[in-house]
Amino acid sequence: MKGLEKYKVILASNSPRRKELLKGLGIDYEVRTLPDVDESYPESLKGADIPLYISKEKADAYRSVLQPGELMITADTIVWLDGCVLGKPKDREEALQMLRKLSGNTHEVFTGVCITTTEWQHSFSAQTEVRFATLSEEEITYYVDRFQPMDKAGAYGVQEWIGYIGVENISGSYFNIMGLPVQRLYRELKELLAE
Repeated sequence: MKGLEKYKVILASNSPRRKELLKGLGIDYEVRTLPDVDESYPESLKGADIPLYISKEKADAYRSVLQPGELMITADTIVWLDGCVLGKPKDREEALQMLRKLSGNTHEVFTGVCITTTEWQHSFSAQTEVRFATLSEEEITYYVDRFQPMDKAGAYGVQEWIGYIGVENISGSYFNIMGLPVQRLYRELKELLAE
């Protein structure tokens, strides 16, 4: 990508899915993570504003270690259902409860992305609507016990078995549901670096 060669790209994420998606764009990058980055947010925030806020907070946490000539990407993804956030489940029971709520309903997946250099910062968010089929208790239990989705917002990975059998309809970016809206990221980088 024109202009990107000026930068060393840093992905500030431990997510295997984000690593895979960024690699799919053909961008060379290095992973850099800090322990215990605060992911809390003001209760007044709703929907897309939550991951946008958290992705900026993550970027600010890394700013002190960012060097000139580096371009850092931070991101955060949430599942939003009936005005509530479904984050990463803390245990098996919470994962089961989340999937019961998603079953037979439409929810939104929001990802906030922050692109930061030592000179500038740019943020955007992406939204995808996901319709789940009605899932049986047996299907929900099988998925949670077999796939252990504790590291995933909403307790599911769309690229896993539950996505194959449960997702009826998607409006928006599939990759956004995985945690990084790569088409939008590519477009945003292209526009930013063309300036």
